[in-house]
Amino acid sequence: MADPRGFLRYRDRELPARRPVPVRLMDWREVYEAREKGTLSVVSRQAGRCMNCGIPFCHQGCPLGNLIPEWNDLVYRDDWEEAAERLHATNNFPEFTGRACPAPCESSCVLGINQPPVTIKNVEVSIIDRAFDEGWVRPVEPTRQTGRSVAVVGSGPAGLAAAQQLTRAGHRVVVLEKDDRLGGLLRYGIPEFKLEKRHVDRRLQQMRAEGTRFRTGVDVGGEGEDALGVEELSTRFDAVILATGASVPRELPVPGRDATGIHPAMEYLTQANRLVEGDWLSDPISAEGKDVVIIGGGDTGADCLGTALRQGAKSVTTLAIGTQPPSERDESQPWPVHPVLFEVSTAHEEGGDRSYLASTTGFEVDENGAVTGLKVARTQYVDGRRIPTPGTDTVLPATLVLIAMGFTGAREEGLLKGLGVEMTSRGNIVHDGSWATNVPNVFTAGDCARGQSLIVWAIAEGRSAAAAVDEHLMGSTSLPRPVAPGEKPVTV
Repeated sequence: MADPRGFLRYRDRELPARRPVPVRLMDWREVYEAREKGTLSVVSRQAGRCMNCGIPFCHQGCPLGNLIPEWNDLVYRDDWEEAAERLHATNNFPEFTGRACPAPCESSCVLGINQPPVTIKNVEVSIIDRAFDEGWVRPVEPTRQTGRSVAVVGSGPAGLAAAQQLTRAGHRVVVLEKDDRLGGLLRYGIPEFKLEKRHVDRRLQQMRAEGTRFRTGVDVGGEGEDALGVEELSTRFDAVILATGASVPRELPVPGRDATGIHPAMEYLTQANRLVEGDWLSDPISAEGKDVVIIGGGDTGADCLGTALRQGAKSVTTLAIGTQPPSERDESQPWPVHPVLFEVSTAHEEGGDRSYLASTTGFEVDENGAVTGLKVARTQYVDGRRIPTPGTDTVLPATLVLIAMGFTGAREEGLLKGLGVEMTSRGNIVHDGSWATNVPNVFTAGDCARGQSLIVWAIAEGRSAAAAVDEHLMGSTSLPRPVAPGEKPVTV
């Protein structure tokens, strides 16, 4: 413990400055000011607030089991290179979690009992950004080659984590991605202002140098020219990891749903990210000059909000079916439970309106079949169910509606059906205690097995599945297993 009185000396949370809203709405860069050397003292002070608890609950709050007190101590002592080593000991991609994870570790921080918790997430991303800047992040090449081959289907955080672990264990790993670029939701689901894609690209460069091979535009189990049949997949590789994500959007079956101008949120975000990448689209979904309504008040809805504002929307309204969460921790969610709180994300700072207890009952459609309005009623709770209150309908102007209500599971058509993997009633891949499916030599990890979840869970499951595959192929493994199948976080 570098500073035994740090939590008393520095009682406030200090976070990096954000660029002014009018400025950041003019581009797609990350919203935070560029880190300067002088800001490192701020990070060091925050790291010094860490109490190095005898029982560090932040470990239990993090599915990866990040060694948070250790790298906090190292940062305070100005040993940033060793801090980066400790960070990588449990997390393949701290530059992703440091930007896109909601930080359940901070909810579990013991200091948070009676003070604002340590800014763990900001310390984490500061360490990894400095590590890349200083050239400390180098390829970790395997010390031996096993002669075994593994296919990882999907290049999201779960697939990439599994691939990197198995490559370093000496296996020949090929990542198969159906899209034209690698990264899965990291690439096309998270906006540039939240995660600049250069962070994804530089990590992929490291993985290539280590020996991982990547193939894009491969429709595994499909029928087109670029398809790879399930039989060929099974015969060419000694093991397969399915990390395809949960990509089936939850639908909203109300009158007028078939009108033009109503889209799943991920379809909209994917096109927006492609445009930022420089792709040309013939008729992209755009919010420019439109009244936009976003159905869903979670992170995906916030991503849609920030994107629509940057595209020049006329107005943006976000609807949430439930009540507005409290601003402070409720008695029913005591420490170290991860509380449901009213959050103001960077996108919410930028504009738009938020409405709670809003149940969508239908859409208004013009003579051309295009949406012109959204009918919304006040939500009421009946027998634990949320239903519209009769007689409370109002109409919001809407020429673009984005449904951000989450996902219902993995897409079965093609690969999963062709392989014959067993699925749950919720649309998730069934697996045993070793991440193995009912199909021999086929394993799974991430959202396609767990259901829609956090990026930190995807990485943890990818690492755990890699250890299971290594043990399956070699009889034993030294790779870590951060989580067990079906494990649920105490903090959620």
